Amino acid sequence: MKAVGLYRYLPIDDKESLVEEQVPDPVPSGRDLLVEVKAVSVNPVDTKVRAPKDKTEEALRILGFDASGVVKAVGEDCVLFDVGDEVYYAGDITRQGSNAEFQLVDERIVGPKPKSLSFAEAAAMPLTSITAWEALFDRLRISEGDAGKSILLIGGAGGVGSIAIQLAAKANLNVIATASRQETAAWCKSMGAHHSINHKQELLPQLQELGYKDVDYIFCMADTNEHWDGMAACIKPQGAICAIVENKRPLDMTKIRSKSVTFSWELMFTRPVFQTEDQIEQHRLLADIAAMFDRGELKQTMTKTLSPLNAETLKEGHRLLEKGNMIGKLVIINE
Repeated sequence: MKAVGLYRYLPIDDKESLVEEQVPDPVPSGRDLLVEVKAVSVNPVDTKVRAPKDKTEEALRILGFDASGVVKAVGEDCVLFDVGDEVYYAGDITRQGSNAEFQLVDERIVGPKPKSLSFAEAAAMPLTSITAWEALFDRLRISEGDAGKSILLIGGAGGVGSIAIQLAAKANLNVIATASRQETAAWCKSMGAHHSINHKQELLPQLQELGYKDVDYIFCMADTNEHWDGMAACIKPQGAICAIVENKRPLDMTKIRSKSVTFSWELMFTRPVFQTEDQIEQHRLLADIAAMFDRGELKQTMTKTLSPLNAETLKEGHRLLEKGNMIGKLVIINE
């Protein structure tokens, strides 16, 4: 099969940053599905994994952590899917990725593709949906009894923010999303945010102008170090903060200690990487998300497409993401 990957970790403009090769077709066993990839999306994690580092790979490392496609074969222990089923998933960062004609993926982290979405639209949704869902409901532990509480979403116009806004609004929270440009603020409002403030300015004074003394929850999808002081100032005593961007410098926990604030990290690869007992929860939440799309309760967030799925197109996708001004999701169609 054709696959795109890397041997060395290089700047995207290096001709060998991503290369295209023929590799053996994978064969499913156990609970693995063999999926014919129809579309993939490019995420910040792709560019972070590919970013220059002093490391080499003996075999082609295939990136890609979002896909939609059709099940072509199943392992002997599979019980959730059959050949011919249409699926979507984000995969496992420790295994070969989706930037190929076929991919092996554990069925416990795969969901049925939303029937109302095209393969391209569906490919935009798994990683961001899992991340947002786990952050809101597993890490921050938001439940039905929290309706009417407030949440500050830092970095609302990105892929994760776009679905987090919708899920938080559907949970009947008061949603304040941050954006720094007129078009990103408008996007956040279109996703369901009640208010938008600028994350390049002090957060607390802007919240106070809206009538908020503080907020019950904060979900930070941007630079954690950069926004740490602002989050500490805005969070309510006994509130909760979740972040997804790794900190480059130690976080000063004394800033939230006196408020007895809960802080947690969210990484959607935790369940598959550590083979946790509850990793099937990703299958379940993707099925729930698919049903919400099909009922018209969520909007898909694909804003740009490229094709076909090859090294040059993927390089273009990485370049676009590294500019740092994407709104919504970028999808590459495997035509």
